[in-house]
Amino acid sequence: MKIAIKRAVVVTATLLLTAGTLAACSSNTGSGDKSSDKSAAKIGLLLPDSVTARYASADKPLFEAKIKELCADCTVIYQNADGDAAKQQQQAESMLTQGVKVLVLDPFDGKAAQSIVAEANAKKVPVISYDRLIAGGKSALYISFDNEKVGELQATALVEKLKADGVPEGSGIVMINGSPTDNNASQFKKGAHSVIDKSGYKVLSEFDTPGWTPADAQAWMDGQITKFGADKITGVYAANDGVGGAAIASLQAAGVTKLPPVTGQDASLAGVQNILAGTQYMTVYKAFKPEAEAAAQAAVDLINGKKPKSDTTTDGVPSVLLNPVAVTIDKIQSTVVADGLYKASDICTAQYAAACEKAGIK
Repeated sequence: MKIAIKRAVVVTATLLLTAGTLAACSSNTGSGDKSSDKSAAKIGLLLPDSVTARYASADKPLFEAKIKELCADCTVIYQNADGDAAKQQQQAESMLTQGVKVLVLDPFDGKAAQSIVAEANAKKVPVISYDRLIAGGKSALYISFDNEKVGELQATALVEKLKADGVPEGSGIVMINGSPTDNNASQFKKGAHSVIDKSGYKVLSEFDTPGWTPADAQAWMDGQITKFGADKITGVYAANDGVGGAAIASLQAAGVTKLPPVTGQDASLAGVQNILAGTQYMTVYKAFKPEAEAAAQAAVDLINGKKPKSDTTTDGVPSVLLNPVAVTIDKIQSTVVADGLYKASDICTAQYAAACEKAGIK
């Protein structure tokens, strides 16, 4: 069955981006005290790690740009936890001390981050759970994607590719999942298993990658090649482009010239180029712009005492869940290029120029 490709923009996100804009930079005019001027508010942005390319290239600049558009005098204070939950806790406490009015928190460890939410709420500072869910249901809003759907898209693409290539049922798949501290990773895995477990293909082994670190994924993959033999690994479910790239590197180091299909996620530049090179089969594109801009709008709404709009709940938290999109080589132009995530010139360097021309990327 062909995967339906649709633009990852939902009506709720649009409403979030437009509602309340006139009030976004409102201020207290009664006292003339700058410290009470909402238009001068500080907003904290806490991101979880540096190994995931999207945070520096997409989430942070998109969020900052939208805040500037909505509230020119607002200040964004940014920190990255570098894969350390204790460091993220310290960063959050520092921001609260500096007087932020809202925390936008993408937690490295969704459970550990409950203490950040508790401290913030005690100071009457609302927390937006960004991209990854913070356990406990105490956040003001959760903005992300349908994460089980991500896993379903990845696994469906992998299974359909194996069937199209005539790979017999009973053949082996290895699964390189995301970080055990990332609630999203458990949802990706759940969605993937819902497809793979009834596909007729066998999961030889699987691994939860600490901190999404590609080096750990590659070391594990090296071990699986030694254990099973490269010829027995007929498909690789990789939860994102980083660990997918690690699996590819491991297979190539083992001398495999005809690689099995490898999945990915995040539509990183490296992942898209791997698809063009034929070493990775697919990725999942999550439109970071509506996600980051919806978080910015919600932050400004909260500063102005407005309740952000949502379309569902997750673990008791009002939520906005956007639609992920599966991307194979024939969909690069109509998704990441058409949406402006990358220019053709970003993707189509000399090494990939011929593949870009063949794929119609321009």
